[in-house]
Amino acid sequence: MNIVLIGYMGSGKSSIGKKLSELVNLEFIDLDDYIQEKENLTIPQIFETKGEIYFRKIEYRYLKEVLQRNDIILSLGGGTPCFGNNMDTILNADATHSIYLKSSIPNLVSRLTPEKAHRPLIAHLKSDDELTEFIGKHLFERSFYYNQSNQTVNTDGKNISAIAEEIVSLLF
Repeated sequence: MNIVLIGYMGSGKSSIGKKLSELVNLEFIDLDDYIQEKENLTIPQIFETKGEIYFRKIEYRYLKEVLQRNDIILSLGGGTPCFGNNMDTILNADATHSIYLKSSIPNLVSRLTPEKAHRPLIAHLKSDDELTEFIGKHLFERSFYYNQSNQTVNTDGKNISAIAEEIVSLLF
């Protein structure tokens, strides 16, 4: 079985994916890391030098490539499910189970505020109010895609281990 973790930035996809990987002994792959390794460029460098259209094309190609593997845990970028045929590709992949890691806006704001400088999408936002508005708008736009996941796990008020164990109990 492949497990695909979907959610907004800061929802814990990578951290939970790594913990889940330990619990069920499956390989963990972060799609952004995979793309960077294959392209020999960081995601910001790809956007800067080749543009978003190029990035979204290779993102789709690498998503399909990774989903051909068996027994992996895959963490997606927050926007991945929302572009092209990515969500349909995930939902139609053999033996693949998608999980939306749902976090509230206040929870995402508190997680992302200390990381703003390292997150190009939000680095320009000056205040918590701007960040709250930005996240709210994005979640509204993306919820259609996120909510197509096979399962939803609420992450608010839970630590990484508890969330990973909840996913294990849902799937195994």
